[in-house]
Amino acid sequence: MRSKNILGVLCLLALAVLTAFAQETEKRPDVPYVPTKHEVVEGMLKLAEVKRTDKLYDLGSGDGRIVIAAAKQYGAVGVGVDISATLVEEAKANAEKEGVSKLATFKQGDIFDLDFSDATVVTLYLLPDINLKLRPILWEQLKPGTRVVSHAFSMGDWKPEKTIEVEGATLYLWRIPEKKPDDKAADTDQ
Repeated sequence: MRSKNILGVLCLLALAVLTAFAQETEKRPDVPYVPTKHEVVEGMLKLAEVKRTDKLYDLGSGDGRIVIAAAKQYGAVGVGVDISATLVEEAKANAEKEGVSKLATFKQGDIFDLDFSDATVVTLYLLPDINLKLRPILWEQLKPGTRVVSHAFSMGDWKPEKTIEVEGATLYLWRIPEKKPDDKAADTDQ
């Protein structure tokens, strides 16, 4: 009887160690999850002029609402990427519930390790320093003419093509230029 108790304690201890290891090795998000209001989602998609032929990537996709709305309202294919496994699972369930799981897919990952070169639209609701860190990757990976829409935060000295207000939120639109700017002297002032 005593050996069963010791074995049980050892199993619990091993489980605790594995759980702690998993928590230590899972990347922490650089941005807190804050859901985007539905009116703002619609504003972002309109600003990006999303259409059926687009492939949209939402970087830091949270519960999937932008990708799901693009699929449901415009028939666009979308990929949401989030570092949180929990949010990715929630987004997948939301896409299934809305009947768009064939168009809206979600994956867990670090947006800085992602190949999104096939995007025609990229949406963001990140923080200013993350936008600036992401900017050279956008310029490197995306084809000229690809639309980039950010909720709330600009990209330093990269001037937006258009800026609008929706429900108190500022939305920015850029298009990847033919000739990529030199990003070495990026202005970090917002």
